[in-house]
Amino acid sequence: MLASDPKDATLFKKLGVSTLLDLALILPHHFEDTTITPLPDLSKDAVVFITCKDQFKRPKALHVKAWCHTWELPVVLIFFHPKPFHYAQFKPNASLHVKAKLHRFGSSWQLVQPKIITKIDTIIPRYKTPLRNPSMVHLISKYLNLDALKNEGLNEFEAAILMRLHEPTPEGIKAHEEPFFSSKALNILKFIEALNYLRKLLRKKHFFKAQASFEANPEPFMKSLPFVLTNDQKRAIYDIAQDLKSTNASRRVIMGDVGCGKTVVMLAAMAMTAPRRSILMAPTTILAAQIYSQAKELLPPDFPLALVAGKVRSKDLESAVGIIGTHALLYENLPKCDVVMVDEQHRFGTKQRDLLHKLVSQGDLQPHFFQFTATPIPRTLSMIHSTLVKYSFIKEVPFKKDITTKIIGKGDFSKLLEHIDEQLTKGNQVAIIYPLTQESEAHEYQSLEEGRGFWEKRYDGVFVTHGKDREKEEVLEEFAKNGKILLATTVMEVGISLSKLSTIVIVGAERMGLATLHQLRGRVSRTGLKGYCFLFTYKQKSERLAEFAKTTDGFTIAELDLKYRQGGNVLDGQIQHGEAFKWFRMEDSEILQKAKKRLESLGA
Repeated sequence: MLASDPKDATLFKKLGVSTLLDLALILPHHFEDTTITPLPDLSKDAVVFITCKDQFKRPKALHVKAWCHTWELPVVLIFFHPKPFHYAQFKPNASLHVKAKLHRFGSSWQLVQPKIITKIDTIIPRYKTPLRNPSMVHLISKYLNLDALKNEGLNEFEAAILMRLHEPTPEGIKAHEEPFFSSKALNILKFIEALNYLRKLLRKKHFFKAQASFEANPEPFMKSLPFVLTNDQKRAIYDIAQDLKSTNASRRVIMGDVGCGKTVVMLAAMAMTAPRRSILMAPTTILAAQIYSQAKELLPPDFPLALVAGKVRSKDLESAVGIIGTHALLYENLPKCDVVMVDEQHRFGTKQRDLLHKLVSQGDLQPHFFQFTATPIPRTLSMIHSTLVKYSFIKEVPFKKDITTKIIGKGDFSKLLEHIDEQLTKGNQVAIIYPLTQESEAHEYQSLEEGRGFWEKRYDGVFVTHGKDREKEEVLEEFAKNGKILLATTVMEVGISLSKLSTIVIVGAERMGLATLHQLRGRVSRTGLKGYCFLFTYKQKSERLAEFAKTTDGFTIAELDLKYRQGGNVLDGQIQHGEAFKWFRMEDSEILQKAKKRLESLGA
């Protein structure tokens, strides 16, 4: 506990401070320096002792002639938009200390908008916080010292630099100025912020006893497959096997690029859990049906499976060893499951994931929990998240995707139509993704409804769907079998497998995040077919899109996404756009690694 004094505890609560490093990282906004200025110096505010002589009223200003005892020369005090109290306080013969901006006007010195100083030769740190400044100064002076900071895991040098940044001394003021701040203080602040953040994450980590532990052996399942797994798939499966052996309920995120073969890893987890029961929740009926179909194909013929998706309900869930479904599972009377898996976990809210977890848990015992995602996050974010959960990465793909990505504009439309005609002649399919369903005056691009007439008039086999379409999954299924051109919004982003889709056109591409563009592009070339992605934009030049077009690696794209937008807060949910850190940046992976090692050395 940071404070034993109830009054201080109340102040810390107002500040939102829970650790000593939280407090230490609230640096002074500025210092109020009332040290007497021995000689005129235009580079800073002047603090001097004066005696007023005469007042002169000017348009919108009051001029007061005065004698400066400190410098032994005459000065002029200037007040813009003077108030009555200015006339009273700076009347002739009034002697006082003042602080003001110093200007040179011809041969005379001017003190602009001077303020009366009651305490001289002091330096007071000023903090911008919800507290009154004296309360903040009290907390800093009472709780912050070298020994306390070293007890928090800082070394002597780091603690000394942090203390110096709070010191009401000329050295403390200089510590906030360049080049000292950028050369010494900044990286230390980044490190301390990262260390403090990771430690707070650790406090959120809870350990629960597992409902069951397994002598999981992945070999029988892997040997039964009609194809060879990639090394990354094997590593992920062995990671899960180790987790299943633990007597503590494991939490792991399996992060794989688009088309890397995560489904096989899910099925391996089911096989290793048997004869105990596992459950898998997918975001759409199509995905759940696809996974169920692959499970029937790749798991042993006598493996009891159940599907709960859309209108499909398996009657006897109790006899099933592997249950696969959508959020419809949340409305079923589910039996106890010892392993819970969630596919495309970012598609579900935290409440939905937690509810599934609770529905299949028993008291204080919990199932092993595995989350799968095809949306890679930058290395730094995964390092932060790994404080709470374990990670497995699947970067290899079973076959090399051959996708050509091009940025096109209005002038390229005729060539685009030629390409589409050529692909349809070959029996391939094309998807055109619009940014909006309906027309919008705020949007310069055509909407789905505005554009559909052109395509439906020119081609047959045109299918249309969007996010609010209640029959979107049926439309996608029908398109997969019989369609030529699909017109859609980003509903296409979810991992439906369209084996004949060779081309995707994304309208207004510069308006979408790189992760979304990558997911959309990942719909083509799913089975090794030569793929094409056209980024349609009115923008003359886009460095972001140009860099995206050069790579199909999702992890590289995650780093690019980070380059163009900063991350947010992981303590209160997913890291998204926003400010979680003041100094630390997501590209500071070396500093983060150093903070993680420091925590480990402290036994955290």
